[in-house]
Amino acid sequence: MSLAFASALLFAAGAAAQQPAQRTAAAEEAEQHRHSQLLKAVDDLMWHLKLGDIAEVDKVRYTSRPARRQPNPTAQGAGNPLIIPAYTFIPKKLDRSRKHPLIVLVHGGLHANFNTSSARIVRELVEQGYSIIAPEYRGSTGYGAAFYRQIDYGGWEIDDVLAGREWMLETYDFLDPKRVGIVGWSHGGLIALMNIFEHPEAYACAYAGVPVSDLVARMGYKTEAYRAEFAAPYHIGKTAFDDVQEYLRRSPVTHAHKLNTPLLIHANTNDEDVNVFEVERLIAALKAAGKKFEYKIYQDAPGGHAFNRIDTRLARESRREIYEFLARYLKPGR
Repeated sequence: MSLAFASALLFAAGAAAQQPAQRTAAAEEAEQHRHSQLLKAVDDLMWHLKLGDIAEVDKVRYTSRPARRQPNPTAQGAGNPLIIPAYTFIPKKLDRSRKHPLIVLVHGGLHANFNTSSARIVRELVEQGYSIIAPEYRGSTGYGAAFYRQIDYGGWEIDDVLAGREWMLETYDFLDPKRVGIVGWSHGGLIALMNIFEHPEAYACAYAGVPVSDLVARMGYKTEAYRAEFAAPYHIGKTAFDDVQEYLRRSPVTHAHKLNTPLLIHANTNDEDVNVFEVERLIAALKAAGKKFEYKIYQDAPGGHAFNRIDTRLARESRREIYEFLARYLKPGR
C-alpha cells in the first residue's frame, strides 16, 4: 500500500465518521479497528522512511502461545499458536562475521502498538550498533478486533515478547545470546520486568522506565473505564475486588524476589499515568528482598510520563544514562 493510497483511505474513513447516521456499538468498534489498521499501514511505511538510511527495516511474523481463551476448544484450528507481528531493525554497517548484541524493545499502552513516536530512540540504539526486535504482542492495535481481544496484560504477552527474542537468535547467527537486553516504558516496563523475573537466563540486563508495577494499587486510582478494560470477558474477566490474587500474580511487585538480572529503573514524581508510588512499592520490594539494582526517581521532570522519551535536554541526558547502563553489559560496537 502506497503512502498516498493509505492517506486517501484515512481521509475517506474520517469523512465517513462525520456522517450523522446512527451506528450501533458494534459498528463503531469495527470502524475504530479499521481506522487503526489504516494508521498501522501508514506507520509501516514511515518506519522505512525514518530508519531506512541506517537500518535494514523489516516486519516479520512468528508464533507464540495460543489464545488464552478458546470460545470453542474443539473448533478447527483451536489451540493453534498465536501469530505475533514484530518490527526488526538491523544496522546496515554491521559486520556480520562477528557477534553483536540484541535489544528487545517493548511498546507500552494498555491497547497500543509500536509506532514511530519511538523512532528517535530506535535510531539512537541502531547508531550504537544494536539490532532490535519490537514485538506487537497480543492485544496490540492495528491488527483487527480478534487480535485486540487477545489482550493478556501481565500474562501470556510476556511469552510473546520472549518468543521474539528466540526468533531473532534463531534467525540471525551474528546475534549473541549472551548479550540480549530488554527495554520498555510503562506497560512495556512491566513486560520487561516480568521477562527478567520469569526468564533471568534470557537477558543480560533490563531497563524499565516508569513501569506499571502494582496492578492492585493501579486499579484503586484509575477510572472505572480503565478498570473495565481488565474486567472485560475477553480479558481477565474479573475486577481486582473479585480476584485480587490474579491481579497480584500479574504485578511485578509480587515477583521482585526473583530478580537476578542487572536492572535500571526510572520513575518521575509528576507522572500522570503511572503514579510514582507504584514504582516506589517495587523499589521497596526489591530492597526488602536484598536485591542489587539501580534506580533514579526524577523530581517533577518536564514531560511527566514521557519525560525521557521526548526531545528536551533532560530527556537526552536521561537516555544517555540508559545507554551507558546497557553498554556495560551488552558492549555494542559503537
